[in-house]
Amino acid sequence: MRKAKIKRLYLIPILSKALDVLELLEQNNAPATLEDVFQKTHISKTSVYRILKTLVHRGYVAQSQDGQYRLVSRPRRLRFGFAVQSGEMPFSVAMAQSVTAAAAAAGVELLTLDNRQDPDVAIQNAHEFVQKRVDLVLEFQVEEHVAPHIANIFKKADIPLVAIDVPHPNATYFGVDNFEVGFEAGSLLGQYALRKWKGRVDWVLGVGFSEAGNFVQSRISGAFEGIRERLKDLPADRYVRLEGRGMREPSRLAVSDFLRNRRKGQHILVAAATDSSALGVLDAARLTGREEDFAIAGQDCIPEVLEEMRTGKSAIVGSISHEAEGYGPRLIQLGIALLRGYTVPPYNYVRHRVVTPDNLDGSPAEEPEA
Repeated sequence: MRKAKIKRLYLIPILSKALDVLELLEQNNAPATLEDVFQKTHISKTSVYRILKTLVHRGYVAQSQDGQYRLVSRPRRLRFGFAVQSGEMPFSVAMAQSVTAAAAAAGVELLTLDNRQDPDVAIQNAHEFVQKRVDLVLEFQVEEHVAPHIANIFKKADIPLVAIDVPHPNATYFGVDNFEVGFEAGSLLGQYALRKWKGRVDWVLGVGFSEAGNFVQSRISGAFEGIRERLKDLPADRYVRLEGRGMREPSRLAVSDFLRNRRKGQHILVAAATDSSALGVLDAARLTGREEDFAIAGQDCIPEVLEEMRTGKSAIVGSISHEAEGYGPRLIQLGIALLRGYTVPPYNYVRHRVVTPDNLDGSPAEEPEA
């Protein structure tokens, strides 16, 4: 008696009822109405209705126009490969969480591999996706020079590819409009200089990521253009590009080296390709005791940058949110659409918004003055 009671604790009643409904439709081998299912299973009509609607949504059951339900051949569950940029990069982690949740909600099986920000690993992962026979790949790797190699691996295997944030040959692009988000950051920095420094700026630094290629580097081009629109008299030789590789420590080293022969008290605007780079710039400014000389804008709105802005004292004056939490649903639906043969745009841009210390509470950002 005790054993039987323990076993019953492991049953899931609503799942058991759903299986009863499926088995009934299979036995009947003919369409059935909601009333038919209710009468023959003795399950409450509300539960029967919800079970049938769920089975229709997941593709196990079809509903005809006259309201009858029938069992259908179950299509094989879709399996996506998802290559994340790095399990240690905050933006990559946030996006991976969004994609994982969206795949689960859509009933898509997800095979996730970590590229570890290493092009050789990304190539190995591409081969593994082919070996595991995934239906489609969502690729987030940021080294432009290996993009053709990775794209070719999937092309030969006839596996559709969605490239995230960095274009790959023969792939559908999904990510930010890099020039536009850069321009937004530049406008923010230029307006800050006009408001806080009366437009007196000595240097403009673009801390970029050349390995990601010209498409991502256009974040810096856009930022410079946004600043030029605000600070029209600043000479061209005041604009300097530095290589930060999108990472904290390389960015710190690059800016520290730049500061070595520059006197304190000079006003420096910095547009960083990523928030990790922005934090590296901030490290360099603090270690040299020059934080008040800087105004820094990043990209991605990672938690540590948001905390910096919350203090109200940080040299990081803004970041452009790429809405990482919204990547998942759109990526999964884009992948499903491609596999179903629907026509999709070659470039699919995500929403973005400017975040500053003044609108961290969710209030709209102030429009930059003309």
